[in-house]
Amino acid sequence: MLPSPAPVLETPDRRERPRPIRLWQPRRVLATPAALEHAHGRAMLDRAEALGLPVERLASNRLPSPREPDPRRAYAAAKATLALTVAPPTKLRLQPIPPSADWRFDLAEGCPAHCQYCYLAGSLQGPPVTRAYANLDAILGNLEAYAGRGTVTSASAERAQEGTTFEASCYTDPLGIEHLTGSLSAAIRHFGAWDAPVQLRFTTKFAAVAPLLDLPHNGRTRIRVSVNARAATRYEGGTDPLDARLAALGQMARAGYPVGLTIAPILPVEGWEAGYAELIRAAADALAGVPDLDLTAELITHRFTPGSKTVLRGWYPGSDLPLDEADRVEKRTKFGSVKYVFPKPLMQAMRAHLTTCLARDLPAARVLYWT
Repeated sequence: MLPSPAPVLETPDRRERPRPIRLWQPRRVLATPAALEHAHGRAMLDRAEALGLPVERLASNRLPSPREPDPRRAYAAAKATLALTVAPPTKLRLQPIPPSADWRFDLAEGCPAHCQYCYLAGSLQGPPVTRAYANLDAILGNLEAYAGRGTVTSASAERAQEGTTFEASCYTDPLGIEHLTGSLSAAIRHFGAWDAPVQLRFTTKFAAVAPLLDLPHNGRTRIRVSVNARAATRYEGGTDPLDARLAALGQMARAGYPVGLTIAPILPVEGWEAGYAELIRAAADALAGVPDLDLTAELITHRFTPGSKTVLRGWYPGSDLPLDEADRVEKRTKFGSVKYVFPKPLMQAMRAHLTTCLARDLPAARVLYWT
């Protein structure tokens, strides 16, 4: 038997209680003058006002600092704020995003969810305000220059059929804010009309897909739902229920979209073997009977950095998410930074189990990578 040196998370063995799908309602909407110079910025402002949200038109393009001196209150205030801003020029210089996609582009930055393992804690600086970008025409118009130039999927024999791939959910969950922005729908239409071997990709922990079902996507957008074993979903505050996410995936697949599972972050929760097996069976049930199913799976284990641990402990001081370096293996990136991953025997056991379950219960799924 393979050893499991990482801690096991104690979680009661019960199914997720049903929760309704709720659309995020920020308590504060900030509109910068630069954002309102763009038609998309004004459209986002109209959406917020139509929902009766409190809107502040700022006198300058600088976002105000949090009003709360207490770090926890400042975090909560930032998480409840939507800012309508303009993406800076640096956002138009796209970066590769291996192993997911050829290029990353951002419709927004920040996320309304409260995941206790959030990797954005180590990626973004400052208060976690969600910033939605108003210069959408420039963002989408910039993509054509990168078509055919990728090295992650378009240069891969195994994934070349995906074409040049553009990831839209690296720094946000675009579906979680779509009712306020409309940016994701615009991007799907843009790719649907783009007659080239290209693909828009996004992953989500939300389920409000109704506005997307009838869009002219032409098979050039792949939606993936980010899912986990039920025992780990308690770390995913502010997201839609697991069953709702899987049902939404089934709806999108039946609307002709390529779809995917992002199983992340894989954790050694109590009874993890049964938990992940049940997750994959539930996904199979949600996708049963879909004609010409185009399904991928991305398997991502939990990891953290010293910086993200510090931020997450500040944001969620009561969390029992395991962040003990003694139970992990130190791994250095090509840039020399440090991250902590699970020991090799546990990684091997989890990988073998999940890939076996996928092959048995979801044989249509193409596993794109394990990391």
